[in-house]
Amino acid sequence: MLTLYGVYRSRASRPLWLLAEAGIPYDHVPVIQAYRLPEGAARDATLHTASPEFLAVNPLGQIPALKDGDLVLTESLAICLHLARVHGGALGPADAAEAALIDQWALFAATAVEGPALEMMYIQADGGDKTPEGQAAIAVLAEKLRRPLARLEAHLKTQDWLVGNRFTVAEVMVAECLRYAQGHAGLMAEFPATAAWLKRCQGRPAFQAMWTARASEPA
Repeated sequence: MLTLYGVYRSRASRPLWLLAEAGIPYDHVPVIQAYRLPEGAARDATLHTASPEFLAVNPLGQIPALKDGDLVLTESLAICLHLARVHGGALGPADAAEAALIDQWALFAATAVEGPALEMMYIQADGGDKTPEGQAAIAVLAEKLRRPLARLEAHLKTQDWLVGNRFTVAEVMVAECLRYAQGHAGLMAEFPATAAWLKRCQGRPAFQAMWTARASEPA
C-alpha cells in the first residue's frame, strides 16, 4: 500500500491531485509543517515536519514524502513521476520519448516557473502588492516568468495538452507550479492559451476534489 505524508496546503497537493486522477488506493498521513503549528500548541500532540516519527521518514523534515513498499521518495515532482510511471496508467508515459518529454516539463516547472511564481504569491499573500516596493518586486518576477510562459504558450497554441495529446502527470506538475502566479491577472492575460489550459486542468473533478480538501484545512 502506498503511504503519502503531508497536508493539502503544501506541495503534497501535487501527488494528492495525481492520486485522485488515477484512483490509486493509498494511506494518507496528514503531516503539517512545524512552522504552522498554532502558538502554544503541544508539539507532541500533532504529527509535524519536526516530529521524530516523520524525521525517520524524511530527515530533511519536508513534505510531501511517499512510501511505496521499501522505496521512500521525498521530492514532490519525483513522487508524481514515480506514481505516474508505476501506478498511473495513461497519466504516465507511453514510451521512452514521452518519458523524456514528461521529465522535461517537470524540470521546466521546477527551474523556470516555480521560483518566481512562488515568490510572487508570497508577496501578494502578505499584501505587498499594495505597496510600491511590492509592486516593483512583482514586476521583476513577472518579467522572469514571461520567457517560460512564452515557451508554454507557443506549445499550447498547437495542442491542448503537454504530452501525447492527453492529460498526463506533466499537467499536474506544471499547473501546480504555475498556480502560484495565477493571481497576477495581467500576466496571465498575456498568455491566453496557457490561461485556458490552466483552466482546463483546474476544472477537472480530481483537481476540484483536491482543492476542496485543501480549503477545508486550517490556513
